[in-house]
Amino acid sequence: MADVVILGAGIAGHTAALNARKMLGRKHTVTVVSPNSNWNWIPSNIWVGVGEMQKQDVVFPLAPVYKKHGIDYVQAKAVAIRPHGDAHGERGAVDVVSTAPDGGGAEQQLRYDYLINATGPRLKFEATEGLGPDNGNTHSVCTADHATAAAAALSAAIEKMRAGERLTLVVGMGHGTCTCEGAAFEYTFNVDAALRQAGVRDNARLIYLTNENELGDFGVGGMTFVEHGFETTSSLWTGSLFRERGVEPILGAHVEKIEPDVIHYETLDGEHHTLAYDFAMLLPPFGGQPLKAYDRAGADITEQLFAPSGFMKVDADYTPKPYEEWSADDWPETYQAVGLDNVWAVGIAFAPPHPISKPRKSPAGTVIAPSPPRTGMPSGVMAKTVAHTIADRIQHGASAPAHQASMARMGAACVASAGAGLTKGTAATMTMMPIVPDYQRYRTGRDLARTGGEIGLAGHWLKLLLHHMFLYKAKGKRGWSLIPE
Repeated sequence: MADVVILGAGIAGHTAALNARKMLGRKHTVTVVSPNSNWNWIPSNIWVGVGEMQKQDVVFPLAPVYKKHGIDYVQAKAVAIRPHGDAHGERGAVDVVSTAPDGGGAEQQLRYDYLINATGPRLKFEATEGLGPDNGNTHSVCTADHATAAAAALSAAIEKMRAGERLTLVVGMGHGTCTCEGAAFEYTFNVDAALRQAGVRDNARLIYLTNENELGDFGVGGMTFVEHGFETTSSLWTGSLFRERGVEPILGAHVEKIEPDVIHYETLDGEHHTLAYDFAMLLPPFGGQPLKAYDRAGADITEQLFAPSGFMKVDADYTPKPYEEWSADDWPETYQAVGLDNVWAVGIAFAPPHPISKPRKSPAGTVIAPSPPRTGMPSGVMAKTVAHTIADRIQHGASAPAHQASMARMGAACVASAGAGLTKGTAATMTMMPIVPDYQRYRTGRDLARTGGEIGLAGHWLKLLLHHMFLYKAKGKRGWSLIPE
């Protein structure tokens, strides 16, 4: 019998759990450890954040799904990994602290034969003074609760505009090293759609504040694709959308401090600016969850397993080198943790070897560049791949080769939709292949035949379809495994 433990129940962890359970006989255990009792389809938090959907439309309880599929569920937060065992046993172990309402913060230890770290991001609102919905002055759509609060604040702002006030609304990134620019981009145009629907767009100044050096970068260095027989760039393509909708972009910005009505930020040219605002939704930078690691004797080996960012080091090339010398081959293929043959990190939990967008600094040395995105479709693909590896090694022996899913060989699709109905709304649909550009294989870094963009109602329908399809899949309903990642 083998015990598989998965830390985290987001897109990556939940996908790994369902697939591992499907591939393994019931004599083997699959256990999910998550501090949250609900699963959240995070891409649709955008719609919650403008009031087009409610929290209950994007979340569901985990326990019934895991019970149905024979997956053990522990509502707790992992705090330490002991990959070599400890004085009480040679098998790997994870220390967890209960977060269940009746758990009382109780501590326990879970033993494993195979471990998947899918803990996702720590939302580092503290990185910028005044950032965040809890102890700061801005809103977020990172969780369903955050998005609900953002929708209420946006609604209040719309009422003021209906009364004749002219307001400034700012959407974007709350720090120079943020990722998930695509989410901020999408929320921007959902806010624009909400303002137009309410008939108050003329009373709103809508600003997109980002650490991207140019529009359409999205943390992947931008894209080149063919449109109507001509090569164009994601910068030109997205720029036209900004001009059409009257959204003002502020590029290459690092937010330094946020007061209740003023944002202070530095730009790549070294200038410092202030921006008065009435409503702001600014995303935080991500860090790894605060997991510690100990050897069998109890010595701290956290630095061996984790990068300074808190993300777990895997089979990537972390050798420091100039940006121009990095290559697609630096990126991990199996997601196996450094020095361990039974531990993996997937989704946002793994440490990327380098930025995809060119790193830039202001004259004062402030880093203002997007971090690599690892959410959504890539998270699901790598999680399913690792589940396959574990199943093969349990069923065929430890020498079974690892399955591979490099982001430098993996494609992705992004659908940024504004509006949530069947007859209203539009979407910017983008596909790229591969996610990490490979300039040795492709002249532009990506396959032009499979990289492109389109704006229209059809993409909006696709986004709505994906919302219902992936909720169905995540609930593990009949035929769930037939739905691709």
